[in-house]
Amino acid sequence: MKKEEKTAKMIVQAMYDADTASQERGMKIKVIRPDHAEVTMTVRADMLNGHKTCHGGMIFALGDSAFAFAVNTGNIATVAQGAQINFLKPAFENDLLTAKAIVTHQGGRTGLCDVTITNQKGEKIAFFRGSSYRLKSQIIPDLEID
Repeated sequence: MKKEEKTAKMIVQAMYDADTASQERGMKIKVIRPDHAEVTMTVRADMLNGHKTCHGGMIFALGDSAFAFAVNTGNIATVAQGAQINFLKPAFENDLLTAKAIVTHQGGRTGLCDVTITNQKGEKIAFFRGSSYRLKSQIIPDLEID
């Protein structure tokens, strides 16, 4: 494993350990690489809306978590400055959703990250795009990255 990948995993694990919102929704980190994250979540009964489909806010939360993990892999504390989602297809109870986030642009302090959310059949459920803003701090202070 490359040092950059090992470092990214260490940073994201530190974030996840403090992220009760993602943990309480059963999100699991499956893949971490620099500028990339894959996170899964199984749709539970308490995530359904009045149509008995997954509430859009739950799908947004999954996309937002994958976005957050991907944009923070370099240990520069980065937050969302905006996000949008397009829902393509409903998700149902017991569906396993996977959010694949890729940083598509990183400028000085701002960037873009695209997240594709699919179900266990590989069907596209939603597209999430987040714009990010880098702060002047680190996730793990004084971590040296070569």
